[in-house]
Amino acid sequence: MKAWLLLLSLLLLLGSCGETKDSNDLQLVRPQTAHGFARQAWQMDSLYSRMAITEQENNLQWKAVISPHDDYSYVGSLYHEALRGVNAPNIILIGVAHRARNFGLQDKIVFGNYSHWETPYGKIAVSPANREIMDKLPAEHYIVHDSMQLIEHSLEAIVPWIQRKNRDTNIIPILVPYINYEDIETISSKLAEAVKQVMEDRNWKFGKDVAIVISNDAVHYGDQEWGSTSDMAPFGTDSAGTAAAREKDLEIIDRCLTGEISSDKIKLFTEYTVEEEDYKEYKWVWCGRYSVPFGLAFANRLNQVQHDQSLKGTFLGYQSSIDHPAVRVEDLGMETTAIATDRHWVAYTAIQYE
Repeated sequence: MKAWLLLLSLLLLLGSCGETKDSNDLQLVRPQTAHGFARQAWQMDSLYSRMAITEQENNLQWKAVISPHDDYSYVGSLYHEALRGVNAPNIILIGVAHRARNFGLQDKIVFGNYSHWETPYGKIAVSPANREIMDKLPAEHYIVHDSMQLIEHSLEAIVPWIQRKNRDTNIIPILVPYINYEDIETISSKLAEAVKQVMEDRNWKFGKDVAIVISNDAVHYGDQEWGSTSDMAPFGTDSAGTAAAREKDLEIIDRCLTGEISSDKIKLFTEYTVEEEDYKEYKWVWCGRYSVPFGLAFANRLNQVQHDQSLKGTFLGYQSSIDHPAVRVEDLGMETTAIATDRHWVAYTAIQYE
């Protein structure tokens, strides 16, 4: 009894314990932990107003998208552009695992035990399909790691935009740590098979009932305030260098992430972004160097096993933290988490798949 009380107290202290759905079902709620994002509904509403976003209902059934996850001030309305055609009530989120090294995580995808995530609009439920998918996956391909899901911001950034569209949305959060291309191929295929079985059991349709949102920020560029990596500006930090970095990003998008998706395109993306001799090292600094190829391989395989055809990607937009005015957020009780200058900037893209 004492052990149970101690555990309950600890969960309450961490903000991870909520009301019970019934007397036998204790909620485990992931609290909001990241900075740079809204924590209250009125903050999100104010952002929509400042970004001049008019939310309009539509009948789009995008099956998958790539969405940014940086500070709202810098990304601005590109979040909305990336997610406006995602109307499915069940969203499989494929996120970055920025601090996977802290936990020694690699070569397995990361699930969590959380039943809900805290958001500006209350709590968003983790779908019961989360556990069903795990039950159908080979055990060697995944790990359940609540601490990794707790400290990771790449999905927390996206959830409020999804929930503002539909308060009844359920999520299935999955993080992708260090992973080589061969394992991307294998595990994404197994995940697609597991999800297909769950969708058949629940009579869900891809795009209508289930969609996949892949979290990513494009190139991180500059030679200032990048922590232990002092120089991430191979083309220089003048206007010509900035333009060259932008062109390389657009080349990657055009060659790897749009049009008809194939294994060759996905592999080419990893060749652009990951060092051949050490897949844990950046070659071109996209923080989605694992989430993007994994998420895209998974989404494409799911479409193939269900509809016998590959997805087609459509470019929606590209921008950076320095090519447009930042949205003012400080008076809303929000903040930015890094500088945005010619010597330190991040790029973002939005791409949809049908």
